[in-house]
Amino acid sequence: MSDHKPKIPHPLVSLIPILVLVSLLFATIKIFETDVLSGASQIVLLTATGLCSLIAIAFYKVKWKTIELAIVNNISGVGIALFILLIIGALSGSWMISGIVPTLIYYGIQIIHPSFFLASTCIICAIVSVMTGSSWTTIATIGIALLGIGQAQGFSEAWTAGAIISGAYFGDKISPLSDTTVLASTVTETPLFTHIRYMLYTTVPSILIALLIFTIAGFSYETASTGQIAEYMVSLKATFNISLWLLIVPVVTGVLIAKRLPSVITLSLSAALAGVFALLFQPDILDKIAGADVSGMTAKFKGLLITFYGSTQIATGSEALDELVSTNGMAGMLNTIWLIICATSFGGAMAASGMIGSITSVFLRFMKRRVGMVASTVVSGLFLNMTTGDQYISIILTGDMFRDVYKNKGYESRLLSRTTEDAVTVTSVLVPWNSCGMTQSTVLGVSTFAYLPYCFFNLISPLMSIIIAALGYKIYHTNEKNKDLTTG
Repeated sequence: MSDHKPKIPHPLVSLIPILVLVSLLFATIKIFETDVLSGASQIVLLTATGLCSLIAIAFYKVKWKTIELAIVNNISGVGIALFILLIIGALSGSWMISGIVPTLIYYGIQIIHPSFFLASTCIICAIVSVMTGSSWTTIATIGIALLGIGQAQGFSEAWTAGAIISGAYFGDKISPLSDTTVLASTVTETPLFTHIRYMLYTTVPSILIALLIFTIAGFSYETASTGQIAEYMVSLKATFNISLWLLIVPVVTGVLIAKRLPSVITLSLSAALAGVFALLFQPDILDKIAGADVSGMTAKFKGLLITFYGSTQIATGSEALDELVSTNGMAGMLNTIWLIICATSFGGAMAASGMIGSITSVFLRFMKRRVGMVASTVVSGLFLNMTTGDQYISIILTGDMFRDVYKNKGYESRLLSRTTEDAVTVTSVLVPWNSCGMTQSTVLGVSTFAYLPYCFFNLISPLMSIIIAALGYKIYHTNEKNKDLTTG
């Protein structure tokens, strides 16, 4: 009995599952539209996974056990992320029903001028994300409130979501508390703060350009009339007990973040505290959520539990506001969790079959010069975000694949670590079937394809990485310390 070493699939063969995936996804999006995440996309991902596995087993002698192990490892790698998603579902429900988000919207409408709303939204989310180190936490808390303020002021959800995501991923990218920042520096063997400082050369110009666009858009956008904004405020005040005391919860959450507690603990405590404030400030709303079949404290307890896990509908007298304050709790995250599991299964099959390595090897042919090397890294990172469905896996694979290439060509590791973040971290949210894209689309209630054109920071960052490489600005050679390479 002889062991046959699996052959590596040809790059054109490796593209077959991806082409099938993209084609079927476009078809299902056209047919199912906003319901595409309810099962159709999951079936498409499993179909592509099955096709990839079939090709690998039938033609390249890859054992099913190898593919199965890769799938299990991928799913295990996103286990904590799935748990965080459930907590975010409970958090978004409790922050809304307790009146925290309505209070932030109520006062935010009065404080933030419409002309500067988009730019202010981006800056606020950037500051919060730098402090938290998490784009997910930022978007699930202050992001939802800003989306409501934008809606009240007449901005489209796509524009507001683009500003929220641009700011949130700026902070996620450069914060020393960010797991992706730490991961990119670790995988490429770059000191953390060296990595962060070097990213500023591409990150700062990218966010400044994004802020300029948001500022211009804010002045040119036709916002809601004063009467519409006043109607929003009246409806909020009539439905919820608006109180500055409710802002204790965001403040406490900020303190927990400053203490650098793990995200799971911070989000869980924040959701629990919001639940307590819901009992204190919104008992009537909890009674309505519970239904007429129970009363007293039993009704309030039932209403609170439904707020955490289920869907809630609050009648405010304004159709637009009714949609904004409705929540789905943990149950609203189940389709996303299902989708992430299917996406990581596809990534595992592609990796185990050797198809990812086969395709990315094509990029190595264009790495004779510095610009080609950086561009190949960017394209490879984007490709991995699309095929693995997870930014963490993409960061690890990109760093592992190019680390020796950069080293052999005499470039410092920080060039690779920066390019990896420019290519992977910020673009993961732009891929509809990536865990980040699915999560933020679910949390904000805005489809990935809708907000994608307005995530200017995320779109500009990969291009900026290539531009800076082409200019040769602050590109150092390991054998010529502190000397810029201006030729590539």
